[in-house]
This record gives sequence, structure tokens and C-alpha cells, in this order.
Amino acid sequence: MAIADIPVLETPRLRLTALTERHFDDYAAMLADAESTRWIGDGQPLDRMNAWRSMAMLLGHWALRGCGMWAIELKDTGEFIGRAGLMKPEGWPDLELGWMLKPEHRHHGYATEAGEAILDFAWNQLHAQRVISMVRIGNEASDHVAERLGGEHIDNIDFLGGATHLFAYYPPHREVRRAG
Repeated sequence: MAIADIPVLETPRLRLTALTERHFDDYAAMLADAESTRWIGDGQPLDRMNAWRSMAMLLGHWALRGCGMWAIELKDTGEFIGRAGLMKPEGWPDLELGWMLKPEHRHHGYATEAGEAILDFAWNQLHAQRVISMVRIGNEASDHVAERLGGEHIDNIDFLGGATHLFAYYPPHREVRRAG
């Protein structure tokens, strides 16, 4: 899948669009912020070279899996405020909905708004039967986002060396909610 083929999703306040080089300075700054990366991966901030690798991996995910992360922009200004999307890299337990916002854009409902659009995409475009979110234990803000999105806390797991809440989402039309 080429960058031009990555769908654009719009919500009342947000545009979810392909990550491109024009987003890179803001993306790299977000990943260099220790508070932003505290709950992601190994919890360490990334330098510009590794931020570039991160962005390339996220774009490559679209080509390999037909889904991935979007850049989140404010519709009224075009400002990059974070990333959100669907991933299932090698070793992941299932298709994951994830999000990361720049510090000044947290606590405005943007992650929930983006997540609703992404789950709609997962159900209606990918025909996913289940989507998960993995939230490091202690990241209460992301626990609340997962709950607002309808996530059911189904397990606690050790993932990439950290204690993690596992939330599951199921399509709205699904009769039986729990699945293995």
C-alpha cells in the first residue's frame, strides 16, 4: 500500500491522515519527550534517528498488514497533535488500537475521538472480529480512554517487560462478547 492509498478519516475535530515527512519534526519532538514515551515500548525517549525509524516502521505496517498508525491533525489548523491507529507487529497478541498525543493536547478527548473513528474503520473496512489495547499498568489516562471506547479489561499480561492491562473491543453487532 502506498502512502497515497492510506485512507483519511475525519471526525468533528480531527483529521487522521498518513504520516509524512512534513509531520516528522513534530513527531520526533513528541518521541523525544520522556513524558510522551513513558508508557510506550521500553519507556525511553527516542532521538531523531530512532524517531525516523519509528515512523518508517509505522508506514511499513500499512504495506505489510493493510492498516497502521495515522497522524492526528486538528481539522481547523492542520496542526499535528499525535498518532493513533491499528498495529499487529510480529509478536503482538492481536490487532492493537494505540494512541499517543503531544502533552499539550492531552485531556481534550482527542484520543477517544480518534479511537472511535479507528474502531469504526476496524469493523467496517478490515472486518476485524476483535481489537485490543495494551495499556501499561499505572497509565490511568489511557485506561480511561480504553474504557470510554468500550474496551473490556480482560487480562493483565507481561508485555515487552512491563505489566500491562489488556482491553478488548468487539464489533457492535457481535452477540457473544468474549473470544479467545
